[in-house]
Amino acid sequence: MTSPSLPSFPEIESLASAPLETLVSHLVAAKRSLSSIEHVWRANEIVTSTRAFLESTVITSARTSFLRAGISAQVQTLEQVYHHSKAVEFEGAEEYQEVVRTLDEADQRLKGTLARLRTTMIEAGLRPEADQRKSLLDFIDESGVDELLISVQEAADAAQEAHADLVETNSNFWTDLERISTLLHLSSYPQHQPMMDKASGYALHDRPLVSPIPEILESMEDRAKDMANNLESLVKHFDLCVTAIKHTEGGGEAAQRLADDLPVGVDVGEELKGAPPEQISEQERREMFEVLAKDADQVEEVVMEIRDHMAEMEGQFSTVSAYLDQVAREHSDINTAFKRLDNLGSRLHGFLGQSEVFVMRWDDEKVRINERMEELKNLGDFYDGYVNAYDNLLVEIGRRQFMEQQMDKVLQEAMRKLETLYDEDNAKRETFKSNHGDFLPVDIWPGLTDAPLHFEVRPKNGADKVPDISKSVIQRAIRRVEGKSVL
Repeated sequence: MTSPSLPSFPEIESLASAPLETLVSHLVAAKRSLSSIEHVWRANEIVTSTRAFLESTVITSARTSFLRAGISAQVQTLEQVYHHSKAVEFEGAEEYQEVVRTLDEADQRLKGTLARLRTTMIEAGLRPEADQRKSLLDFIDESGVDELLISVQEAADAAQEAHADLVETNSNFWTDLERISTLLHLSSYPQHQPMMDKASGYALHDRPLVSPIPEILESMEDRAKDMANNLESLVKHFDLCVTAIKHTEGGGEAAQRLADDLPVGVDVGEELKGAPPEQISEQERREMFEVLAKDADQVEEVVMEIRDHMAEMEGQFSTVSAYLDQVAREHSDINTAFKRLDNLGSRLHGFLGQSEVFVMRWDDEKVRINERMEELKNLGDFYDGYVNAYDNLLVEIGRRQFMEQQMDKVLQEAMRKLETLYDEDNAKRETFKSNHGDFLPVDIWPGLTDAPLHFEVRPKNGADKVPDISKSVIQRAIRRVEGKSVL
């Protein structure tokens, strides 16, 4: 041990003539400082453990890196498989939505047509007087419509169920991939915050995981060497204190007693435990006390330096331990990821089969749905034609009413003319009979006294009269028919 300044000659003289008690107090302090050997042993233990940790982490990290590389490659392949199945899912969803949209349109159209049939009441003139008022809907069987709609809905539900199975399978597969990827700490997932050891100042990052142990180990070894050198200085100082006391009158017994019961591992030499030391000159004794004077004030400083080194090494060892735990956790995560990947691989065939099953089921249901949709369209067209035909029926009735009216006019005109001719003929016959009848024999012509032909006009067949439908009803029907013709 050295000091930045040397004591003056009077101080050395004072120490050389110091009482035994002062020397004993220095010896006690020197002996107490030797307990620092425990820190040295601990430092040696830490260095040894850190070397072992370094070897262990190198092996573990190498295994982890190898597994991570292999698993990452497999995960990328599985992600491509997933995205393919997801594309099938999206395509199926789009097609299903289009089918649902078309189905809704057909259903709304059919319901609208049925509503028109329900609200279109048959004109009373078309039905017997005792008959209850009916609508166009009363003349068709709705059960066929319901059965067709149920059939379409069943096909749509079956397709939706198949799609839901695929969605669930894809979701479960992606969840498993996420768990594996999370364990791998892939860049697509949030990173953990770096671990910072406050005592050592070293940061431990999850990714990339760079070992801080080599740098820390080098620092530890330097500190351990400094501690060993400081302990050696303390031992030498203790030796010097013992020697100084033995060269002081009455100090032999005190030196012998204090030199015993030293901390385990401290070796002060056999010569300090034996007989009185050899005689030394006054100059040698003065030089000895000079060194003792310089060292005595530095003992506490050296002890504190050893403790500071120890505290710093403990902090560094905490960082090493934390890194070791992190490496172990990462290796455990990788092993867990590997097991999950193995489990996922065992289910890969079923996953791939699920998308194929969906495609086949969806193709079958699309054919079934399209067939039913065509039936719905045809049924809608038929009902639209039914409504349109009823409107045309009303128009036809209006036409027939007009024709009857025209026929009646012609008939009335003919009857008027026939009646005029009849009256004229009858009058002339009476005139003839009056002028000449008395002179002619009755049997000269049997038809001489017959009345003129008198015509009666009646329908040739037994056709019913055209129903009495109001002109306003017929006019509305005409506008609807003409409107459809324009469209």
